Amino acid sequence: MISEVVLRSHADKRLKQGYPWLYSNEIDNHKTPLSSFVPGQLVCIRGHHLEAIATGYINPHSLIAVRVISLDPQQFLDEALIETRLADALRLRNCFFKKPYYRLVYSEGDFLPGLIVDRFGDHLVIQLNTAGMEAQKEIIKNVLIKLLNPLSILVRNTSSIRQLENMSAYTAPLFNQPPAFVEIEENGVLFQVPLLEGQKTGWFYDHRSSRALLADYVLDKSVLDVFSYIGGFGIQAAVQGACEVTCIDSSQAALTQVKVNAKLNGVEKKINVLCEDVFDALTELKNKNNLFDVVMVDPPAFIKKRKDMDKGIQAYLRLNSLAMKLVKPRGILFSASCSMHLSKEKMLMMLQKAALRSKKTLQILMQNHPGQDHPLHPLLSEMDYLKGFVMEVH
Repeated sequence: MISEVVLRSHADKRLKQGYPWLYSNEIDNHKTPLSSFVPGQLVCIRGHHLEAIATGYINPHSLIAVRVISLDPQQFLDEALIETRLADALRLRNCFFKKPYYRLVYSEGDFLPGLIVDRFGDHLVIQLNTAGMEAQKEIIKNVLIKLLNPLSILVRNTSSIRQLENMSAYTAPLFNQPPAFVEIEENGVLFQVPLLEGQKTGWFYDHRSSRALLADYVLDKSVLDVFSYIGGFGIQAAVQGACEVTCIDSSQAALTQVKVNAKLNGVEKKINVLCEDVFDALTELKNKNNLFDVVMVDPPAFIKKRKDMDKGIQAYLRLNSLAMKLVKPRGILFSASCSMHLSKEKMLMMLQKAALRSKKTLQILMQNHPGQDHPLHPLLSEMDYLKGFVMEVH
């Protein structure tokens, strides 16, 4: 059933400019009380003077109350529109990727707010991060089957965004029983990826382009991969010519998979693993004066909410200071952050402070971004969460 939501006076300005979110304080709670809506309900969005402006879906329990589907007030989120937008997302990926291993849908970037679809060949992992997309789960399943004929579809609804939507987390098969592991290829390197027990959807496609750049820096070099997970950076560095790679992670299961992936690519003799708290491991390496030509630091998000900013920046500062001390003179540091709330400018300031603390000087050689399977909405800076810098350390 389509309902109407009316905006407060002047609340339509950003919407008419294409901004895809409406916050709860922009809704006229007298004309259309938020309590009258069901989470995920489709709505026609009307201005203060009741003119139809757009369509979307609503969640009265979320600060982002409405996510916009279309600025055409006659175009609602139905099976036909979902199929059109999924097909267009597939068309875009087919332009850039020869093999079916990529992020197929990136939420607002593909005009399907709240939906993530990662493709692992014949297997799909999806995240329904909003009530509106959760309500469309069966339609999404049917359209994906129609377009891709997958062997399985797994729902990994474990994102923290669901908490903001007042929705519980769960993982469950949506179509057939997915395997525990699938094999993918990235930049010519093979990986076994844990679908059921891995982090997020099992793999981080957002660093594909960053990992592709390794070939320029790692030939005949010693490499340290910090927060390695299952070896996305480290294994690719070994394949691309590094003479020795050390992977550090606190998860024994992840490091077991590093060894599996090393053997899969015939580089097991180059790979060492350390299962320790990362900060302890880096301190121990420094105390032993173990230095590396290339150090890669890709931590989890230390700043998950704005209130975590000061504490998170201190964690990034400590981590990068330790990492810089392990880089040989004129060696390379790759430092990344997936914290949405850490801006590029604040990250650069943090890196400079880390350099001063470590008595180092930095030259930034390159800034990295996700690839074409992570298209951005021009007005949503939140989508451009991943920052990465390649630096020479003096």
